[in-house]
Amino acid sequence: MAELEILGIPQSNFVWVCRIAAAEKGVPHVNTPLMPHAPDILAITPTGKVPAMRHGAVTLGESRAICGYIDRAFPGPALIPADPVAAAKTEQWVSLVNTWVDPVSVRQYLVGYFFPGTPDGSPNRAMIDPAVPKMQAQIAVLEQAVAANGCLAGPDFTLADCYAVPILYYLRMAPESAAALAASPALTAYLDRMLARPSIASTVPPPFPR
Repeated sequence: MAELEILGIPQSNFVWVCRIAAAEKGVPHVNTPLMPHAPDILAITPTGKVPAMRHGAVTLGESRAICGYIDRAFPGPALIPADPVAAAKTEQWVSLVNTWVDPVSVRQYLVGYFFPGTPDGSPNRAMIDPAVPKMQAQIAVLEQAVAANGCLAGPDFTLADCYAVPILYYLRMAPESAAALAASPALTAYLDRMLARPSIASTVPPPFPR
């Protein structure tokens, strides 16, 4: 059988999501660490964004499509539940993480620390400061969800957790978000539990190159 290949820098939260999905299904895979817009990425997806995927003759871009393929093409525990209500709640949280949490907590707040673009490399406060109250509000919503459910979309691990955990992992690395997480006991316990899960522990990316 052809090897599953996930293309993209491993530090990308969306690349990590796909790797968690593969590991959760017990699917061996290789991660080819390519930057966005690399020729092999552009050959698969017109946006040039990572991740991309190759599996024999099948090529895909977009993490949600890749994870959906992995979930359906391979045996193992379902990442999207069969029950229609549980499936809808999972998809709801996947969408919230991707369209609400990520644009603020990752693309504004964390990018202001990790890729500040300032002359001296100091944190980009013009990006960070407006995002802090929004990020804190997002953490409060996630705290409420996992306190009520155990996992994000319900009592069981789903694709929603695959998407949430990488962001929470990186939020622990920045001061305001680390403080917000420390003040969120259910979310802290959830993240610790998730990081001990074999599919996640085995795919933790290396640090960002300096």
